[in-house]
Amino acid sequence: MTFQEQILQGIPVKLPASKPLQSGVNRAPKRKDILSLDEKKLAIRNALRYFPSEWHRELAKEFAAELNDFGRIYMYRFMPDYDMYARPIDEYPAISRQAAAIMLMIQNNLDPAVAQHPEELITYGGNGAVFQNWAQYLLTMQYLATMTDEQTLHMYSGHPMGLFPSHKEAPRVVVTNGMMIPNYSQPDDWEKFNALGVTQYGQMTAGSYMYIGPQGIVHGTTITVMNAFRKKLGPGVSPAGKIFLTAGLGGMSGAQPKAGNIAGCITVCAEVNPNAAHKRYDQGWVDEIIEDMDELVSRVVKAKEGHEVVSIAFVGNVVDVWERFYEENILVELGSDQTSLHNPWSGGYYPVGLSFEESNDMIRNNPQGFKAKVQESLRRHAAAVNKHADRGTYFFDYGNAFLLESSRAGGDVMAENGIDFKYPSYVQDILGPMCFDYGFGPFRWVCTSGNPEDLRKSDQIALKVMKEIKAQSPPEIQQQMQDNIRWIEEADSNKLVVGSQARILYADAEGRSKIAEAFNQAIKSGEISAPIVLGRDHHDVSGTDSPYRETSNIYDGSQFTADMAIQNVIGDSFRGATWVSIHNGGGVGWGEVINGGFGMLLDGSEEADRRLKSMLFYDVNNGIARRSWARNDEALFAIRREMERTPELKVTLPNLVDDNILNDLD
Repeated sequence: MTFQEQILQGIPVKLPASKPLQSGVNRAPKRKDILSLDEKKLAIRNALRYFPSEWHRELAKEFAAELNDFGRIYMYRFMPDYDMYARPIDEYPAISRQAAAIMLMIQNNLDPAVAQHPEELITYGGNGAVFQNWAQYLLTMQYLATMTDEQTLHMYSGHPMGLFPSHKEAPRVVVTNGMMIPNYSQPDDWEKFNALGVTQYGQMTAGSYMYIGPQGIVHGTTITVMNAFRKKLGPGVSPAGKIFLTAGLGGMSGAQPKAGNIAGCITVCAEVNPNAAHKRYDQGWVDEIIEDMDELVSRVVKAKEGHEVVSIAFVGNVVDVWERFYEENILVELGSDQTSLHNPWSGGYYPVGLSFEESNDMIRNNPQGFKAKVQESLRRHAAAVNKHADRGTYFFDYGNAFLLESSRAGGDVMAENGIDFKYPSYVQDILGPMCFDYGFGPFRWVCTSGNPEDLRKSDQIALKVMKEIKAQSPPEIQQQMQDNIRWIEEADSNKLVVGSQARILYADAEGRSKIAEAFNQAIKSGEISAPIVLGRDHHDVSGTDSPYRETSNIYDGSQFTADMAIQNVIGDSFRGATWVSIHNGGGVGWGEVINGGFGMLLDGSEEADRRLKSMLFYDVNNGIARRSWARNDEALFAIRREMERTPELKVTLPNLVDDNILNDLD
């Protein structure tokens, strides 16, 4: 059968033969054995409902084995035989052009060159799933191939509930992931209900089909590291020869060495999984790989003396690195961590003192013992960071729940008031006041032709637009504009593409709309040969409510509410988005965040031009309005400026209170 015939078939007509597991594949950790016997039977019953009854006896035994061996039913037998990657849009069998674009994005998320655990349908973060199992993938692709522009596919945590009649202005797909009743949103609830096959963890851009490989996080990390060094070193001081020490090279964290190189420093990134470290080295995303601590110490000393710009992957535990660098009196100017601590008990963080293999065995066979080891390691980790901070290290939490989980483990990370953390989140110090409050966030696009020349043309178009905007921009956002102009100018030479021909930059509502409008015109004229998919990371101005990351610089108490993210997805859905998604969970953990995203297809039409202007404007200004109501100065500036430019926009502004009035109440 051809690729197109396999897509149109969906669930095979004949039961395919079982497949032996391939060796050399980076597999997801074996999940906690959390279900009772009756619950395991329910999980198997749930899985079998995708298939005809005559297959049930054979599949029941196979699914039971998967559940016992891996803690999940992935249905490996139904994994397609064709190669998984983002094909040019015209190669997809589809009635709807919009649906074909979504098929392309789904396959990109599952591309082995992009995905962290592709055979378990996990894109990044250790548990960020596109689907729960391969039957869901097959059905979803079949639905997308056969739907029209007057139908909408509704996705329930990876499960395609079905095609429903709608209209051309409606989204083609509506995605929800992990939307639990609040009292069932603890980590073990995810383990249980995911094992039952009724929900999944979509991370941010995994379950919303908008991941573009590590390029997205490279850009965000570059912006963060550049500005962190500016805060640490002062304006005009080069970070060459200065150390950025961090951990994680698995999914999105693999972007850190590349970002460090672009920012111009020494990056030391520890990774306990040798396969992950070597994958990034083989991809060229890290310059050197070292497995011996003594060798690492001597190499770093040499790099500091030579004012080098170099990235080094250390195969080992970052706690050992922090401790040894302290003993050797090696100054670490900048420190962070990007292990998947939103998932601390299932392989997101590996404790010091245990090998990678020993940890994986404990995760499966002694989960309580493993939890104790993780918390012991976090206490030791925090203590080592504190010693370096006393010597002048600027340490920031990179939104991975490091400080949150360290505090829960009893680590010394709390401020004197016992409420706040002693170290800032990178959003509190950098991305919040410098970017999000002004409306700047991770705007991205994918050239559906798969042609690198289209991507180069789109870079040139975006660069021209940004330079025109910068020439008229107020002083408050000149630095943001210049950083992103530099990013696009260097993007092609930095070889950022993994998987689809995609690009990202930080832009505000004006930039996003004008760039998108220019793209649409280029598609219409034939300058760009095929449609472009617009999207963004959920980690943005409006998309995410997360008190320890995206909304950590909101101090009116509303950082613990999720109205903004919900309003964002609802508002985008009727303003022209091609698809929308809303998730529980994300980079900081299940139950800790609600985040939403969108995708939009530009096809050169007048309809696309109208949609992009309506939706992109709201998608950004919804968040600025909320941030201005929280009394953030930068957001107040931005929303007032927007209301002057857009008379139809009327936002409720706060009346500021004199501190002396409240102090008199003491």
